[in-house]
Amino acid sequence: MATNYAFLFPGQGSQYPGMGKELCDNFSEAREVFEQANEALGYDLASLCFQGPEEELKQTEKTQPAILTASIAAARVLEKEGLKPAITAGHSLGEYSALAAAGSISFMDAARVTAKRGRFMQDAVPDGVGAMAAILGLESRKVEEICSRVSRTGKVSAANYNSPIQVVIAGEKSAVEEAMEEAGKEGAKKMVLLPMSVPSHCDLMVPARERLSLELDKISFADPSFPLIANVNALETRSGLDARKNLKGQLTSPVRWVESMERIAGAVKTVIEVGPGKVLIGLMKRINKDIQCLNVEDMQSLEKTMNAMKEH
Repeated sequence: MATNYAFLFPGQGSQYPGMGKELCDNFSEAREVFEQANEALGYDLASLCFQGPEEELKQTEKTQPAILTASIAAARVLEKEGLKPAITAGHSLGEYSALAAAGSISFMDAARVTAKRGRFMQDAVPDGVGAMAAILGLESRKVEEICSRVSRTGKVSAANYNSPIQVVIAGEKSAVEEAMEEAGKEGAKKMVLLPMSVPSHCDLMVPARERLSLELDKISFADPSFPLIANVNALETRSGLDARKNLKGQLTSPVRWVESMERIAGAVKTVIEVGPGKVLIGLMKRINKDIQCLNVEDMQSLEKTMNAMKEH
């Protein structure tokens, strides 16, 4: 099958009870991934993903390995079906899924380190101190100017450049709320406080980055079997050394998703979101309307994607 396509791996916020269950019910390759996750983590992640409770699934140290596991289960099914991407990328947490799919890190190492990543992130900022918000309808340059002004009194900065008209900001809750007010005055169409207590991809994550770096040094990184576009610089990662370095910088650096997707769009004609949700293909449609966007998270989406790929 032609490889003129990319795999995109979702980040936190795409989780839901039941994710991965249909693929596990129908493919031994998916079941094996969940069994490996259970072994790596020391608890029944499969039951948590399939049945909840949702409140526990939302705890970031459970959420991160859960999304990773559901994503890799879907990737293994696609691999069985003969699909190997020309290039890949993952949004924030999704970069770990992308590296595992490309064989740069083992899945079990990825499961363990993403659980620790979630715990370190939660420990870095007490509940209620940090916040993230999506600013819609303002150019990124204008959002950066607002954050710069507000930062004279509190920490806030651009965290995710998600689309040409959507920038997520992160930092201290009071500063994020002030920046939202300023964005409204500057003509933003919408400002949405996100349901996340952990303000990732900003300076408040320095303590988490330092602890995570030590864990990443314990993991073996191989050169990925297909190139990966890194969050921190929107450049191709082709070596294990670069993969580790980029993950170390990721927690305190903004996710350059627009640039990453522009690079992907220059290389392929189809993108497949692999794992729970359709957030990333929704963003791609805003970045490049000419790219075919597919996803795989359950049997229906798998069948639709496989049929679409056979037409090429």
